Amino acid sequence: MRKFLIAMALTMLAAGVHAQTYPSRPITMVVALTAGGAVDALARVMAEHMRVTLGQTIVVENMGGAGGTLSISRVVRADPDGYTIGMGTLGQYVIAGAIYPISFDMLADLKPVALLPDVPYWLIGRKGLPPNTLQELVAYLKANPDKLSATSVGTASIARFCGMGFQQRTDTRFQFVPYRGGAPALQDVVAGQIDLSCDLAANSLSQLKAGTVKAYAVMSKTRWSAAPDVPTVDEAGLPGLYFSTWHGFWAPKGTPDAIVQKLNDAAQAAMADPATRARIAELGMDLPPPGLQTPAAFAAFHKAEVEKWYPIVKAAGVKVE
Repeated sequence: MRKFLIAMALTMLAAGVHAQTYPSRPITMVVALTAGGAVDALARVMAEHMRVTLGQTIVVENMGGAGGTLSISRVVRADPDGYTIGMGTLGQYVIAGAIYPISFDMLADLKPVALLPDVPYWLIGRKGLPPNTLQELVAYLKANPDKLSATSVGTASIARFCGMGFQQRTDTRFQFVPYRGGAPALQDVVAGQIDLSCDLAANSLSQLKAGTVKAYAVMSKTRWSAAPDVPTVDEAGLPGLYFSTWHGFWAPKGTPDAIVQKLNDAAQAAMADPATRARIAELGMDLPPPGLQTPAAFAAFHKAEVEKWYPIVKAAGVKVE
């Protein structure tokens, strides 16, 4: 017993020393989506400020595939030393776990670090699509069943559920085309190869401003500050059809609390910085409530989201494509 207690004390001492010197080398941030979209943009905005606070470079590495679960697997398998963290959304770190076969537990094998900004989804269409309002679009879809196409950024994405929810609510049918990321999906809408997209609003804001796509409605209760001229689904005739997503950072289980707190402090410092806040606002994203910004609060929130969404996903019968 004496030897055991001594070993435990030495382990705790070593962990404390490690936490005090952390970080002493670059940190890898594994983003669960391909480069070029709004999620990637937020990751890079956060990394840019966090490297100043932490005094180390943060290398952003994009890793899509299997609904983002490949990225999460890498984080789960990483050493719990704070040098590999994951970044993703509700789609990858909650919903994907209810669809894809995974070898880890979404709650037990991850340690929530920080809740990041959220953003609504909206329904957009290619520039040349005839309907100009949501009601006109519904009528057009009913007159042309199964003739239009829509993006689906991963089977486990909120975008897919948004599209399915729209179909069910309006009793319309169109074909989903799967993509690994928001950027390539949006490119095909802009190019006119895909008709519709229930897209993360921040992902396609610049294209709307450039006039290369049209927006039918924001899937939220209130108009989006970044595009106030676009009506809400309530105003457009489909009340209550709300879809949005949040973002977050995670570390492997076993990561010392002191290291998690340092990462959380750096994330909070970034979101409190006026210049970084302005860049986040330009992406059309809203900061998380102060009460949800601690690691403990985010852990409770993440657990509640898993418990909320798993039954919904299972009931919907969504399968891996």
